[in-house]
Amino acid sequence: MRNILIIGAGRSASSLIKYLLNKSVEENLHLTIADLSLELAQRKTKNHPNATAIALDIFDSAQRQAQIEKADIVISMLPAHLHIEIAKDCIVYKKHMVTASYVSEAMQALDAAAKENNLVFMNEIGLDPGIDHMSAMKIIDEVQDQGGKMILFESFCGGLVAPESDNNLWNYKFTWAPRNVVLAGQGGAAKFIQEGTYKYIPYHKLFRRTEFMEVEGYGRFEGYANRDSLKYRSVYGLDDVLTLYRGTLRRVGFSKAWDMFVQLGMTDDSYIIDDSETMSYRGFVNLFLPYHPTDSVEIKLRHVLKIDQDDVMWDKLVELDLFNANKIVGLKDATPAQILEKILTDSWTLQPEDKDMIVMYHKFGFEIDGVKKQIDSKMVCLGDDQTYTAMAKTVGLPVAMATLQILNGNIKTPGVQLPINREVYLPILKELEEFGVVFHEKEMHYEGYNPNMVLA
Repeated sequence: MRNILIIGAGRSASSLIKYLLNKSVEENLHLTIADLSLELAQRKTKNHPNATAIALDIFDSAQRQAQIEKADIVISMLPAHLHIEIAKDCIVYKKHMVTASYVSEAMQALDAAAKENNLVFMNEIGLDPGIDHMSAMKIIDEVQDQGGKMILFESFCGGLVAPESDNNLWNYKFTWAPRNVVLAGQGGAAKFIQEGTYKYIPYHKLFRRTEFMEVEGYGRFEGYANRDSLKYRSVYGLDDVLTLYRGTLRRVGFSKAWDMFVQLGMTDDSYIIDDSETMSYRGFVNLFLPYHPTDSVEIKLRHVLKIDQDDVMWDKLVELDLFNANKIVGLKDATPAQILEKILTDSWTLQPEDKDMIVMYHKFGFEIDGVKKQIDSKMVCLGDDQTYTAMAKTVGLPVAMATLQILNGNIKTPGVQLPINREVYLPILKELEEFGVVFHEKEMHYEGYNPNMVLA
């Protein structure tokens, strides 16, 4: 039997484990599913004879190393900052490793050792990063194979709620880590290049600069800029490209509404609110408003945000029960961002019958034989249920497929890497289509940069 060690059995691991268990008989696999919670690991095994659940504390180095030594390949589904000790052990015991996380400086520093030991350390092989890299490189390589020159690349991805479960005014529910949603865009200006000019959007302007796009059968979406679009120029071989922009997708109207929280200061995570534990939701809102002897919290908020009572923006705030004096925050020493996350979780948690949706949208502008052309590539993936969500599928399946490809010797190039080479992306993209992850490509006349990207 070939042993695969999976460390971390959280939400994103469900589709990954199901895929490998389904392949376990024909591929002669045994899965060791390790998690701090034995009960969670056991649930994910589904009592399959080719799976063993174990409780694992990754800070127990002896226990961790004993499991890694027994494995043929290691998958880490832990938070990104916890990969590195596992990676160092994989070097020592000469084991391949796969993660869905961004390559950290510490991980990159292991590149020479991985190559020396002929080990594949595959990273960024989830959804975003992951499927975005693979689907982008497929088109970029095809264009360049034909002698074309890339002049524009825009890429958007969003984890959203499926249309049949979209029943609030924000057209949004949490399909992934709520904290990441609340803190999105912080930590520096968004930077990208547009028509050959560098552009920067500071955080307090980020959610008022959106680009609009249409996805057939699913309607209109908007995208706001990711923090650093430029770091992928050299990765994708696009150092000379005139426009490079990566963004996050939401339904139209979300960003403008979210900007209310940004302008009030509710997304700040840098300081603690006194007596947050006993504070009401209404009291929390009032913290960010000026004192007035007679005006209510509602009147003060509308005045500060310059919105009317018949504005849909106001309806969106009311829907979140922000002005409830009886709902208590109940979080000790909490930051504004943590309190906002708690309030939003009340309204935006997926219900048992809800389904999620992933939307990815790439635009490629290129010149070939003196003619400028554009390809739009779009993918929509819907979740099956609360276990096999669209997010779990699109994050977990590429990880599982890459793991099997490495085990079978089809992915051979050693070192710390991203899935940007043909030996990686071609078979994985093809197999993903069997699971409903299908890109629809349309070629058209080149439109240039999107004039719809406006500062509202």
